[in-house]
Amino acid sequence: MTRNIKIAPSMLSADFSIMGEELKRVDEAGAEFIHLDVMDGVFVPNITFGIKMVKDLRKVTNRVLDCHLMIVNPEKYVEEFAKAGADYITVHYEACKENLANVLKQVKSCGVKCGLVINPDTPVEKIEDCINLCDMVLVMSVFPGFGGQKFIADVLDKCRAIRRIIDENGYDCIIEIDGGINKDTAKLAIDAGCDVLVAGSAVFGNEDVKSAIDVLRG
Repeated sequence: MTRNIKIAPSMLSADFSIMGEELKRVDEAGAEFIHLDVMDGVFVPNITFGIKMVKDLRKVTNRVLDCHLMIVNPEKYVEEFAKAGADYITVHYEACKENLANVLKQVKSCGVKCGLVINPDTPVEKIEDCINLCDMVLVMSVFPGFGGQKFIADVLDKCRAIRRIIDENGYDCIIEIDGGINKDTAKLAIDAGCDVLVAGSAVFGNEDVKSAIDVLRG
């Protein structure tokens, strides 16, 4: 089956002083998703932006806002991110492993699509029972916290395993990958079953963002 590969530029790599303009640039270049990395300085060793940024960026695009919550206790903030205009809200297994199913159901109850994220060292078996609750599974191909890291190729086996689970069970769920995506690793990710590629510097590091996006799409 031929999959429709989507590109999700990570706004973490954009110029924060002109975020609206940066978003419009990738929007007009044909990016289907806009990836928003929300970091709290606790779950990951970095702080980025929060609910107001999502709300303000919602004003300037109709593209899918893909909010990746790298925060502790995400259940406290899910409703506010949904109200701010998120289309997908993804939460980490590592941040809510004790109440994961309930958090995923909470996201769905807010009328947005729910995603589940795993770090490079988390086995697929830890989330297998919850994939049926998800609209998207996000596989981290770097350890979360900072952009510009090197792609961890071992996670491709996780992508293949998740693809098999989704296909064998007929789940309506897509696979996203985030970290170290460039023209070379994009092809590896697509071949491993990924549907959405998150890319930061590979997009925003180019003057011609449309060309950069087209190259990633393959």
